[in-house]
Amino acid sequence: MPASSSRLLAPLITGTCLVLLAGCGGSSDSGDGGGANSPAAASAIPVVASTNVYGDLARRIGGGKVEVTSIISDPDQDPHSYEANTQNQLALSKAEVVIENGGGYDDFIDRMLNSGGASPDVINAVKVSGKTVPAGGELNEHVWYDFPTVAKLADRIATALAKADPADTATFTENAKDFERQLEPLERKESRIRSEHGGEAVAITEPVPLYMIEASGLKNATPEKFSEAVEEGDDVSPRTLQDTLALFTDKKVKALVYNEQTSGPQTEKVEQAARSAGIPVVPVTETLPKGKDYLGWMTANVDALAGALAK
Repeated sequence: MPASSSRLLAPLITGTCLVLLAGCGGSSDSGDGGGANSPAAASAIPVVASTNVYGDLARRIGGGKVEVTSIISDPDQDPHSYEANTQNQLALSKAEVVIENGGGYDDFIDRMLNSGGASPDVINAVKVSGKTVPAGGELNEHVWYDFPTVAKLADRIATALAKADPADTATFTENAKDFERQLEPLERKESRIRSEHGGEAVAITEPVPLYMIEASGLKNATPEKFSEAVEEGDDVSPRTLQDTLALFTDKKVKALVYNEQTSGPQTEKVEQAARSAGIPVVPVTETLPKGKDYLGWMTANVDALAGALAK
């Protein structure tokens, strides 16, 4: 079924189905295009993003021409363990543009699309990035911490929106270019960190911020088995945990970059070890904190990293 016809199907949903959906919990949040029954929403392009990170990008590029639903928007929700629901399925069935991360991060999007009849324009951020699995390693799928990838993604979103609404192509293109210009100061901040602290070692709890760390010229000294276990939700072996804790007691790293959304007993031990050793802790998240947009969020992340290294 063509994506452009999906908006015509909404009135066909039965009242019984709507009652059922209203009872389903979820992590969705609507965009700025107005309420579902408003004139703005009726004419806007329905966009579904797997997380509010991509929802914010779509909103920024689409402006008032889009109605955005971000499936995961709770900063306390671990996206890796998110369980999609019927409400998410309904949103996807009406979407003309879908933005997913890909790389195994949000597979529930593809599963739900495959089980339905809609055929939206699906934007896969990992595919847009062009990044591939390194030899003997694993792909770091957290590509929204890589600013060149986010710039490419802005262009791809503008193209998808222009396909859905050709009359506003110039608006989408200019919004994307404006967003890309606002990314440039972030890349300059990373370059400044690289010139002042290039080669210095930091620790992480999992690979979420690695693209930012690498672009800043820093070395990740964390045992790979530690960050892999944390990301997969597995227990860290006693030996690996001991090796990780030694990074702080032996003052081998300048900072700990800590993912607040997947904390547990072992990562909390690591955080406490860093604080006890007087090593700065830089908290990061996988989704937008409440009240933040992408640019403000990433500016705070890069500034916090720079500040920690300067101590």
